[in-house]
Amino acid sequence: MLIEIFSDAVCPWCYLGKRRFERALAQRPDLDVQVRWLPFELNSAMPEGGLPRQQYLSEKFGDPKVLVDSQVRLTALGREIGIDYQFERIALSANTRAAHALGLIAEQAGCQDAVQEAVFRAYFEEGRDIGSLDTLVAIAGAAGLDEVTVRTRLASRADYAAVEQLERQGQAAGVSGVPFFVFNRKYALSGAQDEATFLKVLDHVAGLPDG
Repeated sequence: MLIEIFSDAVCPWCYLGKRRFERALAQRPDLDVQVRWLPFELNSAMPEGGLPRQQYLSEKFGDPKVLVDSQVRLTALGREIGIDYQFERIALSANTRAAHALGLIAEQAGCQDAVQEAVFRAYFEEGRDIGSLDTLVAIAGAAGLDEVTVRTRLASRADYAAVEQLERQGQAAGVSGVPFFVFNRKYALSGAQDEATFLKVLDHVAGLPDG
């Protein structure tokens, strides 16, 4: 079963959805599953160096305090499944195009899921700048990728065109928000659903004929 997940590394619901999906998938160990992470930039106009977090939130929402209730809820939901959201540590709202480019590099090397997890953790739990090449290269190295090769590819932006093309394909297919899960290119599920919902979809799609 091919499961394609459109996501963005600065989306806290994407991190929550990833963990819930994985917990559901662990309850179906006999399923032969291939997971592919696909790019979706929530802030495609974000300056390359990012923006101070409070400035960005003020410009987008007027008053950053409007997010307090949501962050409290996310922190509680995350704690239930092993995510330690630390929103107060996030000093910079990052441009995520380089992070998505790293995702494509990691996919080619067979470690995309591990890199995706590490990027989420770096941003939401450690407050690191995931728009920084140094941060992304360190993440790549920890996943077993060659740091010199990764730095060269990210610095050259060699994979940016592929990121943009995949985003256009997603938008053309109707993806307008994340997380967005596509199962065998037949069935779609939007949002950080609970484990029971993921299980129902996995079971349903597993029972559909191929082709």
